[in-house]
Amino acid sequence: MLSDKKLNVKDILEKEFRTGMRGYKQEDVDKFLDLIIKDYETFQQEIDELQQENVRLKRQLDDSFKKQPTPPQTGTTNFDILKRLSNLEKHVFGSKLFD
Repeated sequence: MLSDKKLNVKDILEKEFRTGMRGYKQEDVDKFLDLIIKDYETFQQEIDELQQENVRLKRQLDDSFKKQPTPPQTGTTNFDILKRLSNLEKHVFGSKLFD
């Protein structure tokens, strides 16, 4: 998850910058920070929606596994199936199979 993030919208909005002798124009910085805040809010909303969808899909997957019937355990092995198939072929095709 993204719990390691360092900033939130409020942090960006309330950030104060010191001015120097030849500092940046405060208006330009504010406009840029406004753009960052909008993007940040959009990304956070997308993350939240994707996390909710992920939870929903996991539940849906779990529910589908719960609804699937488990195959009966008859103790039949591949060898048993091949033996039955061979016997069926002998019965259907008779001696023609081995000529």
